[in-house]
Amino acid sequence: MGLYDRDYARGNSYAYESSSRSETQIVSFVKETYKLFAASMMAGAVGAYVGVPLAGTIAVNFWPLFFLEIGLLIGLQFVKNKPGINLMVMFGFVFMTGLMLAPLLARTLGMSGGASIIGNAFAMTSVVFGAMSFYAIKTTKDFTSYGKPLMIALVVIIGFSILNIFLGNPLIHVILSGAIVILFSILVIFDTQNIMCGAYETPIDGAIALYLDFLNIFTALLQLFGIFGNDD
Repeated sequence: MGLYDRDYARGNSYAYESSSRSETQIVSFVKETYKLFAASMMAGAVGAYVGVPLAGTIAVNFWPLFFLEIGLLIGLQFVKNKPGINLMVMFGFVFMTGLMLAPLLARTLGMSGGASIIGNAFAMTSVVFGAMSFYAIKTTKDFTSYGKPLMIALVVIIGFSILNIFLGNPLIHVILSGAIVILFSILVIFDTQNIMCGAYETPIDGAIALYLDFLNIFTALLQLFGIFGNDD
């Protein structure tokens, strides 16, 4: 499962900084964040397109590529304030996420109606993401203080996901995939509200947060649609 541990527990650590920003600065920050998010989506799609023909090789070299991917994500935190190199590392990371998704995409394409399964999963992810983003903007409820419980839920899901690697229980896999969809749907609201109030240090932080929300929802839905759409 495409889970990425993020520092959701920080809550409003940038509250003082965001309070000192003008409305114009926050609007500019939000625009830049969503531009980077859109660019990240395209870079991830390119990674997936390049990776599908190489799915077998990627699967064989999963762990080295996985550690490279995580290394880029960690490294991004150290260079996010350095113009030029921050974008290179960010796009390198999102390209790798697309590349790492390729084996699942290739396996799904090998199913009967595989292309439709991928299309439906992407469409459903877009609907969920859009609906949660709209709700985050329109609701009067404040989700920005939900960082700690969301972090706890994420750790629990990761723990059960690791456990199920050894158990290989299909029912647990389905339940975990459903839980991931629910959790990251809530995180879309959490991240959107934090972006709107300028609580992230840089637009890159916000863009990557949204990208990982979308990626995890899509991966979980793709697995669910693949399970229920598989004739086997």
